[in-house]
Amino acid sequence: MAILIKIIQLILALTILVIVHEFGHFITARIFKTRVEKFYIFFNPRFSIFRCKKVHGRWCFAFFSKNVPDRFITHEQIDPITEKKSYTYEPIDLASLPEDDWRTEEDNTEFGIGWVPLGGYCSIAGMIDESMNLGQMQQEPQPWEFRSKPAWQRLIVMVGGVVMNVILAYFIYTGLLISQGEQYLPTSEVNRYGIVTDSLGRELGFRDGDKIISVDGNHVENFQDVTMELLLENPEYVEVERNGERVTIVLPNDVTEKIVNNQGQFISYRIPFVIGNFVAGSAAKDAGLQKGDVIIMINDIPTPYYNIFTDNITQFAGQEVNLSVLRGVDTLYFDVKLTNDAKLGVYALNTLEFKTQEYTFTEAIAQGFNKTGKELSDYWKQLKVVFNPQNKAYESLGGFITIGSIFPDQFNWIQFWRLTAFLSIILAVMNILPIPALDGGHVLFLLYEIITRRKPSDKFMEIAQSAGLIILLGLLLLANGNDIIRLFR
Repeated sequence: MAILIKIIQLILALTILVIVHEFGHFITARIFKTRVEKFYIFFNPRFSIFRCKKVHGRWCFAFFSKNVPDRFITHEQIDPITEKKSYTYEPIDLASLPEDDWRTEEDNTEFGIGWVPLGGYCSIAGMIDESMNLGQMQQEPQPWEFRSKPAWQRLIVMVGGVVMNVILAYFIYTGLLISQGEQYLPTSEVNRYGIVTDSLGRELGFRDGDKIISVDGNHVENFQDVTMELLLENPEYVEVERNGERVTIVLPNDVTEKIVNNQGQFISYRIPFVIGNFVAGSAAKDAGLQKGDVIIMINDIPTPYYNIFTDNITQFAGQEVNLSVLRGVDTLYFDVKLTNDAKLGVYALNTLEFKTQEYTFTEAIAQGFNKTGKELSDYWKQLKVVFNPQNKAYESLGGFITIGSIFPDQFNWIQFWRLTAFLSIILAVMNILPIPALDGGHVLFLLYEIITRRKPSDKFMEIAQSAGLIILLGLLLLANGNDIIRLFR
């Protein structure tokens, strides 16, 4: 059931993002009186789940309908000497089509839903895009086509989708700030008990119990930003308090590479083992333990913190252990039989206090800009880390399984919208990359045209579009391939 809930949330988020992105292209194209032939959520090779179009003043609908030729008939020729194939395109005589044929109403846009959930598209007349409508490009340019518009208008149309994704993220973040405020874990709160480290953390110089003072001399208010600072900003040192003394940890030059390749969290917060709840049939509950009890010892091993308890509990799998428990001011003792996988059947309670920064309506509007800008900046920096071959961060790329896994097991509207805003930022940044077939590739060629006053040839654009599609397919296979590999590790 949990997997189904994740899938539903993923599909819903992708649908919202695709609609908003393609609407950015759609509305800017219409503003400049450019014909938009199709507006589709998801791709529709061979057939569509749903389509509709206004024909002769009334809306027509079709379900699970097979694709028909747009307005051109393709003719194939084979050179008798080279045996190479070439194609010519003959326009369909629209006057010969039945009156109720959707193709007779050229000015109106066909809206639809495809069946391949890998994005969507807005097919703009006279534009070489993923639809590869080469038949139209062989005809004489028309005033309502994309290619007939000034370069600055085409540039606005191409960035329209990215801009709409950023606007969507801004409105979501602003709405959440107004209704929920901004919750975070203060570094000062983590410093109540100090941090816990893994092998990488210890290699870098951190120790369990360290209290974070500063990163490169700057105090970090939000503890969750400490890791991001080390990953993205390449700091030189971190100051910590250790056993009452101030210690400077000098970081290596390859700290980013080490963090990227690390399997776990190199630093995290540590907490006492306070029982928060019990699983069904919990042996600990049957033995008499209660919510709020603090486990301080297992057999003769002191376990003042949850991580120390988990490090030591595995050696007693399937055995009966004696737990020392602090309840109020009293120390109690309980004998509990562990499961074969060394489980007590309890959930630990996080006793750290998260802080909520509340905003007025006016403050939220301004802070929404700041948060959107920070998320854009941080993701751009993460992308540079990913594409740095020295880091081998490409091995951590994930596809739909990874994206779906970030959604919670239970539907929560607040978390859903927060993740949708984050995915909108990702979509905006990814689409502005200067890769042919992406919006950023078209923007690059348009900037070239504006600067040099020379327009790339249609043939060049066709080749670039095909190359871009191959690159995107490769990235798609890499990301989803990593997902599959991780499933079997």
